[in-house]
Amino acid sequence: MNSESLRELQAPFKERYKHSPEAALITLRAQGNIDDSGVACTVESGDALIEAGLHPSAGGSGLQACSGDMLLQALCACAGVTLRAVATALKIPIKGGSVHASGILDMRGTLGVVSEAPVGFKNIDLSFDLNTEATEEELALLMKLTERYCVVFQTLTGNPKLTIAQKSTGNG
Repeated sequence: MNSESLRELQAPFKERYKHSPEAALITLRAQGNIDDSGVACTVESGDALIEAGLHPSAGGSGLQACSGDMLLQALCACAGVTLRAVATALKIPIKGGSVHASGILDMRGTLGVVSEAPVGFKNIDLSFDLNTEATEEELALLMKLTERYCVVFQTLTGNPKLTIAQKSTGNG
């Protein structure tokens, strides 16, 4: 896809959202299914089912997906798509490359070993290895705009309001 094709593709959406801001508010959903067969949750991803379970550092077998890995994968996916869209829009030539995310967890918090240990990632590092002849200025702008427009990156840095609820369907 080239810059003009991307602009043409996105133009009607931008115009609509400019004149009808409420139309820009979309709801994304995910669903997981849990049962009594093990410590796992099956989530839908497109046409595939992914069974998530405990990380091996928390007693898992390693045969199931780890939700922490899935979070980093979502960050890589979003950052990669965003970088590609920004590069296309700005006509910055990217021949290929890769996106890398890593994060450090203190498993003592997750397992309740030490109450002061944090639960969740202490830090997350995101990096790109790009095959490009872009200038340093173009790459700096590309990184700045990728960070600015990557939904997952901004969600992680933005501390969104989260809620949790429970609905009973059984006899207990």
